[in-house]
Amino acid sequence: MKSGTTREAQRAFKALADHHREIRDVHLRDLFARDPRRGERLTVEAAGLFLDYSKNRVTDETLKLLFALARAADLRGRIDAMFRGEAVNVTEGRSALHVALRAPRGATFTVRGENVVPAVHAVLDRMADFCRRVRDGGWTGHTGRPIRSVVNIGIGGSDLGPVMTYEALRHYGSRALTIRFVSNVDGTDFTEAVRDLDPAGTLFIISSKTFTTQETMANARAARAWSLAGLGGDERAVARHFVAVSTNGPAVAAFGIDTANMFGFWNWVGGRYSLMSAIGLSTMLSVGPGHFHDLLAGAHEVDEHFREAPFERNLPVLMGLLTVWYTDFFGAETVAVLPYDQYLRRFPAYLQQLAMESNGKSVTLDGKPVRRATSPIFWGEPGTNGQHSFFQLLHQGTRLVPCDFIAFAHPLCPLDHHHDMLLANVLAQAEALAFGRTAEEVSAEGTPARLVPHRTFPGNRPSNTLLLDRLTPRSLGGLVALYEHSVFTQGAIWRINPFDQWGVELGKVLAGRILAELSTDGEPPLAHDSSTNALIRRYRRSRSRLD
Repeated sequence: MKSGTTREAQRAFKALADHHREIRDVHLRDLFARDPRRGERLTVEAAGLFLDYSKNRVTDETLKLLFALARAADLRGRIDAMFRGEAVNVTEGRSALHVALRAPRGATFTVRGENVVPAVHAVLDRMADFCRRVRDGGWTGHTGRPIRSVVNIGIGGSDLGPVMTYEALRHYGSRALTIRFVSNVDGTDFTEAVRDLDPAGTLFIISSKTFTTQETMANARAARAWSLAGLGGDERAVARHFVAVSTNGPAVAAFGIDTANMFGFWNWVGGRYSLMSAIGLSTMLSVGPGHFHDLLAGAHEVDEHFREAPFERNLPVLMGLLTVWYTDFFGAETVAVLPYDQYLRRFPAYLQQLAMESNGKSVTLDGKPVRRATSPIFWGEPGTNGQHSFFQLLHQGTRLVPCDFIAFAHPLCPLDHHHDMLLANVLAQAEALAFGRTAEEVSAEGTPARLVPHRTFPGNRPSNTLLLDRLTPRSLGGLVALYEHSVFTQGAIWRINPFDQWGVELGKVLAGRILAELSTDGEPPLAHDSSTNALIRRYRRSRSRLD
């Protein structure tokens, strides 16, 4: 960002700060009373997504100033640079072109002058061919038995995206295949995942770009040993029961996997943006190539909307700017994502990595300390479960928690009047958070005076409501892209790099050092702080007693 643009952005932030002081105490009750059409006016619909953002603590002036901030921060320029394949990941000198993963055949997205779309579709075609063979029984294990169980081994973006997508699209998945996921290096994760599986019918997907990720390779080695133990120890069995999602051919081959069954991706795809690459192999195995391509098409539709729509009608831009508004001006520290669909129960966990690994940064693109708060903490649970746990804090607690409600007009599993009840709760919770209940209203109901303070709801708690027609592969792709681009918008406003994750490195380095100190024979020399040294010694003493 040029220095002139930086100064413009600073002035835009100051204008918003002045405006916030004027309206910070204005209640949503008053905003709706002044504008009877507010609930119809402050909505946007695009790519199958309908957003009602009227229950946010904003006026027309607020929105005008937020859009001015976006322009001052050169958001349009940042969007165009990303779609052009420029190295917007400045600390690693890489493009961030996950939008190319869902581009249709014939589209053009370039990285260093090369159109990457043909290579993307070449991998998709290989994935589709492999998935068809597994699903129809053409691919058999070492003993000639068909594959009936698939275990995806990965961590971070190689796990959270595939798990979320598998759970979200389970309605469309093959019931002939059991699909499980292992990510935690805690041995319990692997042990429980394979406890009731038959090695002769089990296929493992090892997902690691470098094929060196510590946790993934520890679990991969455990899977190899388990598989060989159940298949008579014949090393040739590995090639029939393991495939890889990686770019490290020599390491894959050394493991025993035929590199013809290695599905690659590219360094311009960050892990948390990779679920629509070969990392989604488990998803394609579950739902089939057709539904997987629908997932890509839904994301692509939102990509094009994000790239082309004016800010005032741009869904990701609106949601990103509202997050900035609450984070930097109201001091909100978290965002609750509340999907009212059981199939989306892992969606908040997926968004935690997407948002917090992307924007959990404290330095700007040029390495200077940021001047304001960056990423809020994302969390949430499906409704209506959350209403009986943490909604008390949302309604009457002391913290401001903006909420995203996600709901669908048509259920995938209709049962009596359950869906009407579910949707009634979505709408009721958003209304209650916004408008609350005054002490006068509570008293008028005959509530004893001593209980009135306890049954008063302050309201003025902001929320978005996303209403979609039905949860389908296409609509899920749209939701994923919506939040990806909202996160990108926030990063552009804060002038941070949302595509690196150096913050995960230090713990990895120290863990490697400590691992050797925990397992070595004899008393190792320790040079950590006194707490870490004492804990290492205590663990070693405890382990030696058990041995």
